[in-house]
Amino acid sequence: MFQLISVSQCLGVSWGIAAAVTLALSAGANAQGRGAVAAASAPRAAAPIDLTGQWVAIISEDWRWRMVTPSKGDFPSIPLNLKGQEAAETWDPARDEASGEQCRAYGAPGLMRGPTRLRLSWLDDATLKLEADYGMQTRLFRFGAAQPAGPRTWQGSTRAEWVMTGAGRGERRYGYLKTVTTNLRPGYLRKNGVPYSANTVFTEQWDLHAQPNGDRYLVITNIVEDPVYLQSPWITAIHFKQEPDGGKWDPTPCDARF
Repeated sequence: MFQLISVSQCLGVSWGIAAAVTLALSAGANAQGRGAVAAASAPRAAAPIDLTGQWVAIISEDWRWRMVTPSKGDFPSIPLNLKGQEAAETWDPARDEASGEQCRAYGAPGLMRGPTRLRLSWLDDATLKLEADYGMQTRLFRFGAAQPAGPRTWQGSTRAEWVMTGAGRGERRYGYLKTVTTNLRPGYLRKNGVPYSANTVFTEQWDLHAQPNGDRYLVITNIVEDPVYLQSPWITAIHFKQEPDGGKWDPTPCDARF
């Protein structure tokens, strides 16, 4: 279900990627402030980076929270407020199963930190589709005008935009994807019942990094903002490596316990 890379193999790549993405996001934020945006052409044609293909999660940090279901009350590193801590302490997987909510840990904010493979493809010229084999979930990233809210779902409603830097005359064209997800059905940030509410705003910044040997890495900076259960935004960075084909795709349904 995942690619586990040893610390000695991964640290150089991870720290290099983390530094690069920090610089890229900083540049992107400055460019946004100057009004730099993607060209007016269709989002697919305007894409500064190609995110399509199959990607496998690199789990070299937070292993005990991402690879196995932690015990109740094991929620360090997440800035829960008192209400969030109290809610996490009531976690009961049997209750979730009985109520048909075994996918609570597979909503967008929890899904992306799971031991998953992702498939990214264009559904149409203005919609990027993400499929995850972990929980068999699908997310749609829609460019352009906001969509009607509709019922709350595990994957919510996601609005996407290309953030461009270096797109002026004579400058190297560069950019990254920014997605903002709202209208989420309440779920778990961590599989042991760490909650997020329906008021959550989930922001992601997607960037690519190519290595000299041809390997391609996807770096996603996640920002979870929840005024109900968090005392401050929870910010993490996760890494994926592109796979040559779909031979290791392994869809598994949601599970409340494992």
